[in-house]
Amino acid sequence: MAEITCIEDLRCLARKRVPRMFYDYVDGGSWTEYTYRANEADFQRIELRQRVAFDITERSTASQMVGQAVSMPVAIAPTGLTGMQHADGEILAARAAQKFGIPFTLSTMSICSIEAVAEGTGRHPFWFQLYVTRDKSFVEGLIERARAANCSALVVTMDLQVFGQRHKDRRNGLSMPPRPTLRNLVNLASKPRWCLGMLGTRNRQFGNIVGHAKGVDGIGSLVEWTREQFDPRLSWQDIVWIKQRWGGKLIVKGILDPDDARLAVECGVDAIVVSNHGGRQLDGAGSSIAALPAIVEAVAGRAEVHLDGGIRSGQDVLKAIALGATGTYIGRAMMYGLGAMGERGVSTALELIRNELDLSMAFCGRTDIRDVDQGILLPGRR
Repeated sequence: MAEITCIEDLRCLARKRVPRMFYDYVDGGSWTEYTYRANEADFQRIELRQRVAFDITERSTASQMVGQAVSMPVAIAPTGLTGMQHADGEILAARAAQKFGIPFTLSTMSICSIEAVAEGTGRHPFWFQLYVTRDKSFVEGLIERARAANCSALVVTMDLQVFGQRHKDRRNGLSMPPRPTLRNLVNLASKPRWCLGMLGTRNRQFGNIVGHAKGVDGIGSLVEWTREQFDPRLSWQDIVWIKQRWGGKLIVKGILDPDDARLAVECGVDAIVVSNHGGRQLDGAGSSIAALPAIVEAVAGRAEVHLDGGIRSGQDVLKAIALGATGTYIGRAMMYGLGAMGERGVSTALELIRNELDLSMAFCGRTDIRDVDQGILLPGRR
């Protein structure tokens, strides 16, 4: 195997090892994929200001996110179907994050359940991402299960009231349940490493839903439940209701507009995540990094502002912090590592990002990530 030097290397390896329908689920956006591509491209337009003759001997990427100490201002984003990139994927990614000293966020739509991840990590605190469904008793149950599992923050996703047009998923038969087309079966047969891993685990269903939601005891009933339960009536009153029942650190994800950011702050959230769902919802929406400065201004320090979308390197993290974010999230970068090499691949992705962050910060004449601001960016290239 060739030496892994960047996230792109992990992506290429994951493409070889993960069945196409699950690889494309990660490596794709909605409709024309304009917004998916813009998330990355807009980072590349931001240029750094190199400085010299500074003492950069002692450097630190350590910071905090919602009061939690982190080895770098990066959290693992909530990603559905993580356990289909690699057997027991959520557990492996959570372990890698734990060892690295950053938060791991478990999706409601994970394969491994809240309880399985808690057991697999020695009940080390992690974050839990919540989708608001019509069945509020199910939502309350998820909140209580997250509390029982020692979760230290709740992340509520706001931008999935309806599903975006994800054409790759439709072409690949990644539906509920998946369609066993001949092409899919042939492709699965060409991935023996993946197949052996899946045969060796009991975690093959949506562990947070099957056996917990009313009437959902298998894949068939899960299909109907999913169709009915995502709530198009989601409102800010739901956030107030969740905040009262949770009582801990609360983060809302899926904010792209300054007005929505202000409304989130009025609900008393601890942090907002500037995010367009990785370009998987409204195609044609602006990139996360382009939306960040106006939202930072609107929030005005009343809550933390995090950024999700397009992070593929430590330089991307540095640019987001320079533009006012206090934390960032990686989804695809983590999933590429997981699909490529399991837990070791996630650790490799994190190591690559921290090394790039550390070196780029040094080239800009800064030694502490907490001191990074727009002064490290070239005027006119922000």
